[in-house]
Amino acid sequence: MSLLRYRAGPLVWSGNILATCLLLFFFQKILWLVVPFILALVLHYLLAPLKLRLLLRGVSHDAAAAMVSVAAFLVCALPVVYGFPRLLGDVAGLHETLLRYIGGGIRLLTDVLSDLEARSAFLAESGARAMLETQLGGFFEHFTEKYLPGIVMGLMVWSPSLLLVPFIAFFMLRDGWRFRRLLLRAVPNAYFERSLALIDAVDRTARQYFVGLLQLTLLDTLCLAAGLWVIGIDGALMLGLLAAVLAWIPFVGSVIGCLLVVLVVATDFPGQPGVAYAAIGLFVAVRLLDDFVFMPVTVGKSLNMHPLVTVLMIFIGGAVAGVPGLMLVLPVLGVVMVLGESAGQLLTDPRLHARHAHAKALELRRVTRDLRID
Repeated sequence: MSLLRYRAGPLVWSGNILATCLLLFFFQKILWLVVPFILALVLHYLLAPLKLRLLLRGVSHDAAAAMVSVAAFLVCALPVVYGFPRLLGDVAGLHETLLRYIGGGIRLLTDVLSDLEARSAFLAESGARAMLETQLGGFFEHFTEKYLPGIVMGLMVWSPSLLLVPFIAFFMLRDGWRFRRLLLRAVPNAYFERSLALIDAVDRTARQYFVGLLQLTLLDTLCLAAGLWVIGIDGALMLGLLAAVLAWIPFVGSVIGCLLVVLVVATDFPGQPGVAYAAIGLFVAVRLLDDFVFMPVTVGKSLNMHPLVTVLMIFIGGAVAGVPGLMLVLPVLGVVMVLGESAGQLLTDPRLHARHAHAKALELRRVTRDLRID
């Protein structure tokens, strides 16, 4: 059966969805290892072209991997070393800063409600503005006092696991080809070509997805930063980058990024709701560009999924593994789809089974040749 003629059926699709859910549930239990591994995989795909250039110039695999890894480590470590003292100072005043921005957001919301109350007698009589202001103020003040220290401590506990990222990325660059060869040694000769194509397809799917995600993040950052700069917001590039990274979480991330920017705008431009409206309009415009322009030419190239399947799997991933499931469901499903279709091809290709059976028969004849009695 030809590779191009095979089409996955309902059984394969059901197996793909079930395997994806099981993997997400398992990954949630070892998230401290999954996150560094994914970050290391992204770093590996970014550095692989540089390593390839060195290989083409005659440098050995090990030396090229070491040179590229050391250069990347220095580029990433220098900003951290110089920015760490400032980061500690910012953490010390994080509570006050957060309260200030939340207060700005509440003021913006009350201003909008005041304007609506002036236009609607029903809202004016209900006292919605005063009630909402009291409830939101109490909630956020309680949140920052009770939950914010725990969130900060959780991030500090998580930070040591990120030290695994350069370590894992280095060995991916140095020994990735050795691991691939080790896997192929265990494959029977009849399935060697199909297994080689499977490994290449999995690697290509993961690479296209993560590289496409980084390209999408760069495009979002540039668009958001340019729009925020035109509006007149300070720190437009940093806010654009933060919002673009938060957009890695489907649906929820974009809303959180927009909310953060609106809080900053409401605090820096008090009494000017038009600036906040402009920021919201900017996020809506960038979201539309993502869905119809950026996403198809970046991430969309790696995952050939029906939009309905994509949306349903995002909700399923969130139900199975929470926020990590939202972030991991699409790349995991993409890889599982490749594995599932390849397994379906192996199980339904009679020629491969015939070749494998013939090879076993020849091997049995060879090893028992001297045991025959004439």
